[in-house]
Amino acid sequence: MILRAATAGELTAILEFWQVAAENDSRPADTTAAISALHGRDPDSLIVAVDGDEIVGTVIAGWDGWRCHLYRLAVAPARRREGIGGLLIAAAEERFRRFGGTRADAMVLDENEAAHRIWAAHGYRRQPDWSRWVKPLHPDRPM
Repeated sequence: MILRAATAGELTAILEFWQVAAENDSRPADTTAAISALHGRDPDSLIVAVDGDEIVGTVIAGWDGWRCHLYRLAVAPARRREGIGGLLIAAAEERFRRFGGTRADAMVLDENEAAHRIWAAHGYRRQPDWSRWVKPLHPDRPM
């Protein structure tokens, strides 16, 4: 298994992977346009774990020049508890260190208990004094 930046040719497969391996219930579906925009702006931010020809994990390690943000940590259901998620977190953190980042945050749903465990195991703690506020930039699209 190797960890590396996703290629443009893998974006459709990653969207399909997220339908199986990621939490999708409380969010609008990811789109080809959105993942293509991410990849076009910062192709190294989308890290994949690949075993042979199979994508077995992903994480988005977004760096905006100031803050380090983690999204879409997902591991293939049949491959969970093998350490893949931890390797992806470590790869994302190393990317942030190279940029001079000093703190990373992870977007984790309150109800996603399985995700809480992996983040806690890797030193992340819920920040009790913050809430996420959102606003759709296109009111005609679901948030």
